Amino acid sequence: MRTTVTSTVRKRGNSLVIRIPDALARKASFAAGQQVTMTANTGGLVIKRTDRTTASLAHLLAAFDPDKHGGEAMPSGRLGAEVF
Repeated sequence: MRTTVTSTVRKRGNSLVIRIPDALARKASFAAGQQVTMTANTGGLVIKRTDRTTASLAHLLAAFDPDKHGGEAMPSGRLGAEVF
């Protein structure tokens, strides 16, 4: 089901602002602080969720490839007064 609302474009500083009503934001699964992509075309503006989530440590480790990333971070040994 499609929901349509009318809003007014306002000026804040050097930018234009459009308020997204709560019901519309919930329907689009928008949240405060969420990143979005905006695409302008001749008919208007399309705003979509980026759906970028914070990667977990397990996800980052699973994506790690020693051949691509060089293996050890510091293979040269100690550089200062480190004590292990």
